[in-house]
Amino acid sequence: MRRSLGITVVTATLAGAFLTSCGTRGKEAPAASAEAATATERANTAPRELELSAAAIQHGSIRWAPVTQRSFGSTGEAPGQLVANEDHTVRLGAPAEARVLGVHVQAGDRVRAGQALVTLESGEATTILADHSKALADLDARKAAATYARTAHERADRLLIAKAMSKQEDERAAADDELAKSEVLRADAELTRTRTLLARLGVGRDGRMIMRSSIGGVVLSRDARPGAVVQPGAPLVAVSNTTTLWIDVSVTDRTASALRSGTRVRFAVPAYPSDTFSARIVSVGATLDSSTRTILVRGLVDNKRGRLRPQMFASVWFDGGSGQSGLAVPEGAVMLLDERSVVFIARPEKNGTVRFERRDVTVGVVAGGLVPILSGLAPGELVVTEGAFALKSEFSRSKMASGG
Repeated sequence: MRRSLGITVVTATLAGAFLTSCGTRGKEAPAASAEAATATERANTAPRELELSAAAIQHGSIRWAPVTQRSFGSTGEAPGQLVANEDHTVRLGAPAEARVLGVHVQAGDRVRAGQALVTLESGEATTILADHSKALADLDARKAAATYARTAHERADRLLIAKAMSKQEDERAAADDELAKSEVLRADAELTRTRTLLARLGVGRDGRMIMRSSIGGVVLSRDARPGAVVQPGAPLVAVSNTTTLWIDVSVTDRTASALRSGTRVRFAVPAYPSDTFSARIVSVGATLDSSTRTILVRGLVDNKRGRLRPQMFASVWFDGGSGQSGLAVPEGAVMLLDERSVVFIARPEKNGTVRFERRDVTVGVVAGGLVPILSGLAPGELVVTEGAFALKSEFSRSKMASGG
């Protein structure tokens, strides 16, 4: 019956189109274009309704509940930006004037602690390496001299007891022994100094400086270029552990007065328009920016999943106490389908099947796991609260089937 009905409708449509084209040939092209645009839109859009059996509903763990009125706190919004957590960021600079021999990482690479990042060649490093070799040789010589002086002192003590040496000669041997000991200490201090310099500069046995990362993380920037000559302090590579980030927000002094360290705020980024994230405020600026008349507020963001990145822009919301009431659904009930925020309305049938309608809605700011519905729903309508993602997949599959 459905197939016959479909053929009848198509036949009637074609007949109507034929009569219209005969009557007004001048409008034939616009009508055809409009019909083609409608067909294209229909093919690119998921169907509005879908019917599922009781078994399919149970398999997808789909649940629904009436939409109700809720109370929401008022919120304030401000622009923000994610930045690297400087407490867990290492910015390597050139320790001396040097020439860059090689850069072993690219921006975005993940590195481990101790990994080589940049190789440098420096005259200062060569000089320090030579000083280290001389200090090592000098220490060996001073230790040998100290051993001889100690032996001479011990022999002088024995001869003095046997009255075979004068007191003055024994005292001279003791002085030589003490002087030799102090020379060993001096040579050892010089060796320690050169060894420390070599370690700080990352100088190897070949005289080249190897700059290594002291932490594991992601390469934020790479300023070093092979062949370039860099001055002391010139930036080379920056590495950050991005499991935590900072979010910097500029707010008015009125908003800042209501914020404290430890307060949680919510934010969203353009990369994930349907998701919200949270941050914990760690500092509130003490002074106003002279040009923008705003105060810098900084929050700490947990980024263990690695979805967020430094330099992302964000919209940040601050809870502001009691506000207004309206319709609301759980956060998991709102899906993004065909680039629109949608919910699914359930209409149970007598035979156990359920017809689901996708409904475009306008949403507000997520608060306490609930999404305010500004338009698109009426009180009491049955909205899918669990299993909405499974329904979204079914609608998407139906879209592909109809498009094929």
